[in-house]
Amino acid sequence: MRRKLAGILATAVISAFAAPALAHAAPDLDSASAATPRVDPLGELISTALGGGALPGSVEYKMRATMYHAGAKGIRAFDSLGCKVAAMRTVAVDPKVIPRRTVLFIKETVGLPMPDGTTHDGYWYASDIGGAIKGLKLDLFSGFGAASMKTLRGLDLSSLSVSKVGEFKGCPPQ
Repeated sequence: MRRKLAGILATAVISAFAAPALAHAAPDLDSASAATPRVDPLGELISTALGGGALPGSVEYKMRATMYHAGAKGIRAFDSLGCKVAAMRTVAVDPKVIPRRTVLFIKETVGLPMPDGTTHDGYWYASDIGGAIKGLKLDLFSGFGAASMKTLRGLDLSSLSVSKVGEFKGCPPQ
């Protein structure tokens, strides 16, 4: 999924920025232009994307979040799409703000420990909704049992940087 998004990003970047940047490049430098630093929009775009910033064309929100886990009262093992919930990947959203089947990037979750021992890449899958999730609010699924919430407790859940970065079909990856 990430490779596909990276390919799409690279194609969009090249077509949107590289051709115009090359068209405006000056063939020779005189003394006045040598003192003026050159702007590299392509380089800045790539640096922003690799540095954890928002991807071009993505919608950015500042959202507050809550957490939920399997085993709590009223929480099932399946999301509102009928898919099995995935620890540290499933997020419940208000479908009026973020449609279900949207891939989200939450900057603050990059580097958090995952249940399988790897580190989080920041990607979450909007596959669930909740009655209390209204407006600019998220509900992050931490895993199974109340102890799974320990990983997310260190985050400032009152203000998360959330970007829409794509869509998925079917069920989110486990």
